[in-house]
Amino acid sequence: MSANNDNRRNFVRFSLEQGVLRFGEFKVKSGRLSPYFFNAGLFNTGRSVGQLARFYAQALLDSGVSFDMLFGPAYKGIPLAAATSIALAEHPQIGDRDVPFAFNRKEAKDHGEGGTLVGAPLQGKVVIIDDVITAGTSVRESMQIIKAAGAEPAAVLIALDRMERAGNDQELSAHSAVQEVEQTYGIPVISIASLADIMAVLADDTTLAAHAPQVKAYRDRYGV
Repeated sequence: MSANNDNRRNFVRFSLEQGVLRFGEFKVKSGRLSPYFFNAGLFNTGRSVGQLARFYAQALLDSGVSFDMLFGPAYKGIPLAAATSIALAEHPQIGDRDVPFAFNRKEAKDHGEGGTLVGAPLQGKVVIIDDVITAGTSVRESMQIIKAAGAEPAAVLIALDRMERAGNDQELSAHSAVQEVEQTYGIPVISIASLADIMAVLADDTTLAAHAPQVKAYRDRYGV
């Protein structure tokens, strides 16, 4: 599940402008040589994170998923949850609704309010927000936290779905990390954009067209 075409492709172009999405040859965590690299940590200014949050908010609203609040897993999800809740509060589609958010600490505090949770109480339908899904560890931990609080995980919201299978070249998994999450937990994964949207932008932009064959070959080899 993902946002509408305009939002998706505008996000790809925005990621290119910000240097978050780059083309070339990059060794990624899996050990593969990827023809593109997406590093959401490079959204690191007020203006860029503000725009990123508006893309997240639009993708979530476009999905039609019913939700009550956002949860940002430590650490990358923390600023994403905060910024996206602001973007939702300012979105004309949502009226005067004020969406709460919460996040977790990696280490429990033994003073003040204590515990590992910060922000609004986890209740109702909760959307987990993160940058990407790789091994799914962050999602699994977030699901446990949300369920332990008596709330209901509603969806996972990410920036980019790489649409590729895990494993080495001899033993590729049957599904992508995103598909594994959807099948394991029975909730949708909403992405602002995907590899398919990157390829659509490459096809439309003559200045980027030279990268298209390498990206297509990579998707043919590893894609779902």
